[in-house]
Amino acid sequence: MAQGGSDNGVREAVGVFHDVQSLQAAIDELLTAGFNQAHLSLMAGKDTVEEKLGHAFTKVAELEDDAAVPRVAYISTESIGDAEGGLIGGLMYVGAIAAAGGIVASGGTMAGAIVAAVLAGGAGGLIGSALDRLIEAHHAHYLQEQLDSGGILLWVRTVDEAHEARATEILKEHSAGDVHVHGVPRPKSVVSGAA
Repeated sequence: MAQGGSDNGVREAVGVFHDVQSLQAAIDELLTAGFNQAHLSLMAGKDTVEEKLGHAFTKVAELEDDAAVPRVAYISTESIGDAEGGLIGGLMYVGAIAAAGGIVASGGTMAGAIVAAVLAGGAGGLIGSALDRLIEAHHAHYLQEQLDSGGILLWVRTVDEAHEARATEILKEHSAGDVHVHGVPRPKSVVSGAA
């Protein structure tokens, strides 16, 4: 089952997903099974990967075991939704308060301030909604780009053989391809020279 070695004992399971629904189902089960969200990572965007590696790649399968591949932490859809809600709400709040404050400061009536706050809050909400759609489109593009390159890589850091077995079982149950465990090489230490 396990492939690759590591001189520091850090190991991870890896699998390639060919649809977003299976990826999300596997992640949900991993989290339910007690894996830490901080131990789940996905490959960074294609441009970032190619810039870091210094060359283009044709299939993500080429990168499964390459420790130099830049990764991004898994961020739950709930967290993305929370951020979007905060963005919309924040822009509505800021717009409403600024408009109301401007009206009151200029000697306007409280009724005028309330009307201006409602209108400005609505405008802020519309801007927030547009930014929300932009975030969703960016996330969808990121996932589609990986699917177009052969699939979405998911790495799961494991702490022992039992976790390795459970992680690979979950990945396989949710249709991940080329599921295996490998060692993660120790980062190269920086040697400082004497001055």
